[in-house]
Amino acid sequence: MAHQSLYRTYRPATFADVVGQEQVTRPLEEAAKAKNIGHAYLFAGARGLGKTSAARIFAREINTGTYDEHDVYEIDAASNNSVEDIRALTEGVYTLPFGSTYKVYILDEAHMLSKSAWNAFLKTLEEPPPYAVFILATTELEKVPETVQSRCQVFEFKKPARAALAKMVSAVAKKEGYALATDAAELVALLAAGSYRDALSVLQKVLSGASGTSVAREEVEQTTGAPRQEQVRALAAALAKGERGAALAAIEQAAKSGIDMKLFLDLAIEALRAALLIRFAPELRSALADELGTEEFAALEAFAKEKGITHQTLLTFLTAADRIRYAPIPALPLELAVLELFPDE
Repeated sequence: MAHQSLYRTYRPATFADVVGQEQVTRPLEEAAKAKNIGHAYLFAGARGLGKTSAARIFAREINTGTYDEHDVYEIDAASNNSVEDIRALTEGVYTLPFGSTYKVYILDEAHMLSKSAWNAFLKTLEEPPPYAVFILATTELEKVPETVQSRCQVFEFKKPARAALAKMVSAVAKKEGYALATDAAELVALLAAGSYRDALSVLQKVLSGASGTSVAREEVEQTTGAPRQEQVRALAAALAKGERGAALAAIEQAAKSGIDMKLFLDLAIEALRAALLIRFAPELRSALADELGTEEFAALEAFAKEKGITHQTLLTFLTAADRIRYAPIPALPLELAVLELFPDE
């Protein structure tokens, strides 16, 4: 594999390359084509969604035919957040572009600017020279002052659905010469927690340790330390049969193996949800079989027939998911969930 990270290799170069953010890319693309360029934009959303990549693409699009990379300035507001930093920026704004139509300033982590820095920036943001365009990127929109938001066109980036992430990592793996099993791609997507960048980082780790060109879920589990399917199945089986002791033992064994219990809980919830859908939504069986794979679908189908997994089971474990972040013992919310489900066994 190439030494360059997959995220850099497959970073979007055009708006067409940006996946799942049409609510952002479509209006920006239309604005660039129509030469209807605003002076300030605010890109908001969780980390790893492509905000900076979209800003770079927009900078090229609005400078089509005149683009000069020296006219694009990327500033990390987390480390350049003082009044002096902003004054230096605003002074430079008034020099003409080298060769582009527009000078573009991309401020990453803009919410990190100090209050005094925002105050120093406001006048320039409100009345910049006609060739200056500001793109502020933030992971915490609520920390950007309303006075700033009102002067910007605000675009919110959404976390991608897991299916979209799985499709993306499968496509990248294929370009790298690997065949990623469907359930392996799903696990990579789950581990990425809604981030394109993290999905490709996990994929790179998996491919670096792959023993061949066909990558199964087991290899993803081994490389990332994710819970094994049989660990999750042991808990699901015990819940399906209403066996409190076996369920607690499954949790204990998972905890002893050193895995991330939050991820173990997430996978258990996925299994419980799938079992309920198999039982109550037969029209989804085909789609679930494709998503889960033949072996996993067969296991969950058997659990669904036991009737021990109910909507209350799923609801109780969802409550455990709310508690696990603050639990002093990671396994405790899962154990409490089991005891709440089977208090009188």
